[in-house]
Formats: sequence, structure tokens, C-alpha cells
Amino acid sequence: MPEYLHPGVYIEEIERGPKPIEGVPTSTAAFIGETARGPTKPRLVTSYKDYQRWFGGVFGDAKFMPYAVNGFFENGGKRMYVCRVTDDAATPAEAKVGNFIVRAVGPGSWGKRVYFRIMQGTTMKAGANNTLVPVGFRLLLGYFLQQPTEKDLEWFKSPNGSPPPPYFEIFDDLETDPNSPNYWDKRLRDNSALAELVHTAPGNDGPPIGDAKPLATNGDDGAASLDPADFDGQLVPGKRATPQGLTALELDPYREVALVYAPGAPLEVNKKVIDHCEKLRFRFAVVDPDKSVDVTNFQPRSAIADTKYAALYYPWIAISDPQTGARKEVPPGGHVLGVYARTDAERGVFKAPANETLRGVLELTADIDDGKQDTLNPRGINAIRQFPERGIRVWGARTLTSDALWKYVSVRRLFIFLERSIYEGTQWVVFEPNDYRLWARVIDTIRLFLRTQWRLGALFGRTEEEAFFITCDRTTMTQDDILNGRLICEIGIAPVRPAEFVIFRIFQNTAEAQN
Repeated sequence: MPEYLHPGVYIEEIERGPKPIEGVPTSTAAFIGETARGPTKPRLVTSYKDYQRWFGGVFGDAKFMPYAVNGFFENGGKRMYVCRVTDDAATPAEAKVGNFIVRAVGPGSWGKRVYFRIMQGTTMKAGANNTLVPVGFRLLLGYFLQQPTEKDLEWFKSPNGSPPPPYFEIFDDLETDPNSPNYWDKRLRDNSALAELVHTAPGNDGPPIGDAKPLATNGDDGAASLDPADFDGQLVPGKRATPQGLTALELDPYREVALVYAPGAPLEVNKKVIDHCEKLRFRFAVVDPDKSVDVTNFQPRSAIADTKYAALYYPWIAISDPQTGARKEVPPGGHVLGVYARTDAERGVFKAPANETLRGVLELTADIDDGKQDTLNPRGINAIRQFPERGIRVWGARTLTSDALWKYVSVRRLFIFLERSIYEGTQWVVFEPNDYRLWARVIDTIRLFLRTQWRLGALFGRTEEEAFFITCDRTTMTQDDILNGRLICEIGIAPVRPAEFVIFRIFQNTAEAQN
């Protein structure tokens, strides 16, 4: 309670009435898999160019991450976390120079193709005896797709006069004073896509100047192929010191992720992705079938999972390789998730991401007609079809569940959106006095949010009463609930469902003769 001790006028700000609930993002994706290079810490990218900067480009015949990322952004995606996955025995390449270690930002043999050179900084300052001395040192970093020749390394001697490496970085005027804005750790941490500096001894001495050198120590890839535990990414004592993959996505910095996908991943990995989404409840997965799957006898609910938190799309698609332009067959999930993001932005999460064109697709690896889709649709296999004059379109909007209440992707994702928005927007209620005034305020807060969604078309009903109801009173809470600190609010929602089957009944109307 405020104190009023001296005579005068007191101005007080108080809170009254409902608090607004802001809708959470629904189209932020996380792609998990192998990349050409880069850190294993999930990294937000906003374009394919951004992805190439941090993780490289196309690098293997059966490595589908670059194609999925390109398809996601080409079809309307805006934000994505890339989660690079490596074997637990993989180590980052490094090189020692003076009291510093130059270390690749992520594990793998790619780091051995990173070269560096320490030079004097270009900015000079006054020194002793009227001389000019550099304010700091200059770090040149270059990454090569294959081991460079002497001619390739000429760039490190003359950065302005020689052809550069495929990817390079220049950090000038780095200083060793921690109080300086140009302190080397401030400039390089989370800013370099190639390497980081590690100081191995106390003091403010800089690294010695020298010629171009590779990161020749360590840089192992580990096992030739990844297993589901690598995608899970839990800590391994003595090997993996930081979480990666699905374990890393559970951390607070990545709470906005709403869509999860592992491009071209094997069956066991897809099961882990689905388990991850079911555990966190606010995420939805897209999974790919095997390229050679016999779709006639394929039962995804038995082979993968009977779940309302995932959808499967068939068949694979043929695209133009973003690096060479050659025809390439890839799984469809990355392109489909771009359609998810585009539909969310243009219409809303309540609109089924179907009957939408797939951009950048040349053709399908298998043709699906009405008869074949008659067998696929009831099993939860969403078809991608090519229609004359209408192009290649997503022609299915079902989840993998056998529960009819949750069979549509748009219904499941709408509830994810509403549940998480209410969860995030009502955190202020915790530890408030649990009485009638709080109950009324909670009802008003949620009503305002649901009213907005109803007006946008997310809820079914001609009136608010038909679209939703909110109850938070003595009918939802017993005295025992109140004494034990529980506030229970029941919310009923009528979601809109897609018009999957459009039926026009046409008959011949014969007019009778009039007198």
C-alpha cells in the first residue's frame, strides 16, 4: 500500500481491465541435418544467401539441407533456424599462433580448408618518438571448397589485387584491450562464420604477425554416417560438450520455433522429430517418405507414428539445383513448409496449407490421379499433384492421426497458435490474488483475444457465443482448488475446418405451364 504522509496531490498509475494477448509466430521453422560447414548451435537465417554465408552451399548427392532451405525461402518462408548435426566424435580444426588458438566455429574436416593470416591493422596512431604504430591487428580468413594451391593463397598477400577464396572474412583493427569496442572477442563472437579466437594465456598481447596458415590440427568428421542419437544431440561426456539438434531446440532462445523438419531423414530420425513436437506441444513436424517407398502398401501410422503433430507429403519433387542448374530429385518437405509460411502470412494459420502452388518445382517423381489419391488420403498421405493449366499443387491437408477431431493440419496448428498465445499472454496471472476480480480479468483478457481471431475468420459461428465460450468461476473451481492455489479456466473453441470435399448437386428443373 502507498504511504500518504505529507499533504498534497498524489498521482498513481494503476492497472485495470484486461491485458492484451499478442499472437505468437506460427511460421518460424527449424531444419535439422548435415551442412557443408558451420556451427552446431542453431542459427537464425532469413534467406538462402544468409544460409550460404553461415553453412555453405550444395555439398553432396544425398545431402538435402541446401535444397530444402532454398525451397523454403522460394515458397514464401521468412525465418528459419538451421541446426547443423555432426557425429559426437567430430572435432573442430584449429591452429595455435602465439598465445591464441584460431579454431573453426564448428566441428568437421571442412575446418582444415580454412586458412588465416595475422597482419598489422590498417589504422595507425601516434607512437613513441613521433612514429606511427597500428592500433591493432588484422585477421584474414578464407574458406576453400578443396585444398588450395599456392596461387589460391596469393589473396592473403594482396587482398585487393588477387582473386578471393569462395568465402572470406576480414576483421581489421582488432584490439587486445577488453574495454575497447574493437576488442577481438566482441568483434568475432557470433559474427564470423568461419573461425573464433581463443586466448590461452593471460595478458593483453596480440597474436604474432605471420603468413597464411591452415587450421591443420584436429578437424575430424567422426563416423561416416549419422545416427538418430546425433540428431537428438544430447551431451556426451568427453565428446559432445554442447547440445545440438533437437536437444538444442528445447532451450529458451528457440521458443519461437513452430515448425520442425529433418530433410530426407531416415525413419528413426522422423520418429524422434515427432516425439520432440509431442513433448513440447507447441510445434508441428513435416516428415518425408523414403524415395523408393511402395506407396500402395505404405501405412504411415504404423511405420512412422499415429500422431496429430505431424504431416507427410508424397511424392518427391524434381527441382533445378541452385548451384549447377541441373535437375535434382529432392524430398518435398522444405518446399511444403514454405507454403505453410506463405499461407500463414497471406491468410492465417487457420487456412489449410493446400491448393497452393509449389514454386521452383519442375515435375514430380510420381504421378497421382484421383484413383490413387482415393487410397492415400484416408491413410493421412498428403498428395502433391500436377494439374493441367494449374501447375503443381499441394493437394492434401491431413495429419497422421486416426483421431477424426485432429485430422486436419490447419485445426491442429490453429490450436497450437491459440494455446501458446494464451500461455504466453497470461503469465502475469501467476501469484495474483485468486479471487472474483482476477477471474473476471482473465475472462476479459482471453475474450478480447478470441474475439479478434473470430473476426479474422479463425473460428466458426455467426456470433461470439457460437464461436467460443470462457468459464472461470465457482463452476470450474472447488474450494479445494482455491486453497491449493489453482485457478482453472475452461475455454471452448469452434475451429473452422477446410472444405475438403466440395459437392454441387445439380438437377433438371422442369417449369410447369402457367395459365
